[in-house]
Amino acid sequence: MKNIRNLVLGLTALVVLMLAPNLRADDLSGAEKLLCASLEATRCTLDGCVTEDPVMWNIPQFIEIDLKNKRLQTTAASGENRATPITTLVREDGHIFIQGIEGGRAFSFVIHEASGELIAATAASKSASAVFGACTPLSPAE
Repeated sequence: MKNIRNLVLGLTALVVLMLAPNLRADDLSGAEKLLCASLEATRCTLDGCVTEDPVMWNIPQFIEIDLKNKRLQTTAASGENRATPITTLVREDGHIFIQGIEGGRAFSFVIHEASGELIAATAASKSASAVFGACTPLSPAE
């Protein structure tokens, strides 16, 4: 019974977050490199869900997305030197869909090209996280 209650609470939290006010960013149409900022994250386990600042869960504040080379990486300024390959990348109907697997986790990003709004999710064996953020194009020289 407790697991069902927690599942319902978790799903309710995700729905509430999905209905949060629209985030504003930039038009990403045609961009090959993006800079994305994580703004809010919710992590769920069988014990329930918690919403926190993403850095509380080691989620980078900024991430560079190289669509041409299919790669996610932390910014040089972060000093973290983290990078992850993108397994699947699809641009369709005004959205960018990104998926991959690394470190025992599956991840999926949906980015709205016209607004730069980002919703990302990760799933692992004992937890799932949803991250809300915003993206802007990076110029080729950056």
